Amino acid sequence: MGATENAELVRRGYEAFNSGDLAALSELFAEDAVWYAAGNGVLSGTKQGRDAILAYFGELGARSQGTFQAAVQDIVGGENHTIGLQQSRAESDGKTLDIATAISFVLRDGKVVEGREFFEDTAKADEFWT
Repeated sequence: MGATENAELVRRGYEAFNSGDLAALSELFAEDAVWYAAGNGVLSGTKQGRDAILAYFGELGARSQGTFQAAVQDIVGGENHTIGLQQSRAESDGKTLDIATAISFVLRDGKVVEGREFFEDTAKADEFWT
C-alpha cells in the first residue's frame, strides 16, 4: 500500500474509534499489533496484540464515561509511517482533558501493526486518567 492508501486506512480507523465501532476497528489491526501508550499513568505502557489494544481503547471510553473523542486535525501518510494529529478530548469526574496528540502508525499489508502515542503534556494526560 502507498501513502494515500495508508492515510485512508488510518482515517477509517479514527472514524470507527470515534463512533465506537469496535468490529470495524478490529479489522484494521493485525492480530499481533503492538500499541505504545505514552506516560507513567494507569493506562500507560505496551499493549501486545489486537485484543489488548481494543481493551485499552475500551478502557479510554469507560474511564471517560464515553466522552473520549480523538478529533482529527490532519493525517500525514507515508510509505512506512502514517501520522495522525489529533486533539484528544474527554471529561470524567469533574476533570477535563483537552490535549494535542500525535500517533505514529506503522502499516503492513493493509493493517496497523504498531501505534505510538505522543502527548503535548504527558503528565497532564496521566493525571486525567487517574
